Amino acid sequence: MAFRTLDDADVAGRRVLLRADLNVPVREGRITDLTRIERLSPTIRELAGKGARVIVLSHFERPKGKRVPEMSLAPMAAALGKVLGQQVQFVEDCIGPAAEQAVARLKEGEVLVLENTRYHAAEEKNEAEFAAALAGHGDIYVNDAFSAAHRAHASTEGVARHLPAHAGRLMQAELEALDAALGTPVRPVAAVVGGAKVSTKLDLLGNLVRR
Repeated sequence: MAFRTLDDADVAGRRVLLRADLNVPVREGRITDLTRIERLSPTIRELAGKGARVIVLSHFERPKGKRVPEMSLAPMAAALGKVLGQQVQFVEDCIGPAAEQAVARLKEGEVLVLENTRYHAAEEKNEAEFAAALAGHGDIYVNDAFSAAHRAHASTEGVARHLPAHAGRLMQAELEALDAALGTPVRPVAAVVGGAKVSTKLDLLGNLVRR
């Protein structure tokens, strides 16, 4: 399986648009599990350490194209800052003047989280204009949201049509593990498939059975 990683990207001084998965469990306004944020941190640390300007994209829950305060990414930005041990900036939209100004102010090594992409219905519809607006924030696109990579949304598929695309370290590890499991597994082999939505696993299960 051939794909580009951070090893193939010159990120120093450049705007790196990083698709993350900050869709973490929240109860009564508090994040109850930091696992996804912690697993994302090595990619961000590497990018920031190399002098990139890191702009983070993510969805959270299903606001269905509306601005729902309880579904803001502000708490995730704060939690990410604590995990990284550095200030993480946040802006209350992912496109438009406010987002553009926040990106323009970003310095090398700094991190900015944009607001929930699903506040815009165009995200899930993968509308070309919205994808282009998101892509306008970056010079390079890095996808580290393996758990959302199966969705052909603007921030996952659409943006990659506009910018050089690379896998982040988490995405790289997942793809390499998947390649090993499906390509040359040590037999006998068993697969444990999790997730609440069985409908999204049927194709995968069929693929596994054939192998």
